[in-house]
Amino acid sequence: MTKEQEITRNMKILKISREEAEEMYMSDHFDILTPEMEEMEKKAKKIKRYEKSDKPRKQSERVRKIDADKVELFEILLKAIKNSNIEIKSQKNEAEFSFCFHDSEYSIKLIKHRPTKK
Repeated sequence: MTKEQEITRNMKILKISREEAEEMYMSDHFDILTPEMEEMEKKAKKIKRYEKSDKPRKQSERVRKIDADKVELFEILLKAIKNSNIEIKSQKNEAEFSFCFHDSEYSIKLIKHRPTKK
C-alpha cells in the first residue's frame, strides 16, 4: 500500500482530516528522535562490544588439574601392557596412549566420571 492510499484509507475509516492522517502516517512510518532517544543512542554507542572491536578477547589461562588417582591407575595399566610384551606406540598425556596388538592399533583413554546426583 502506498503512502497516498494509506492516508486516504485512514481518512475514511477514522473520519479525520488530511492533516491528521498525514501526521499519523509520519508517526507510524518514520522514527522521530526525541531528546531522550538521542541520549540513549549516545550511551549505547559507548558500550564496549567485542564483536565490533578489532582486538580479540583476552583468553584466560587455565591450569590443567591432574588427578593423582587417575595417574596412579594409568601407570598400572601401562605396566600391565608393557609386561605383556605389547609395544606402546604413543602416549599423549597422563590419560591416553595407543598400542599395537596382533597387527591392529588400539588406544585407551582413561576417563573419570563424575558421581551421580541423588
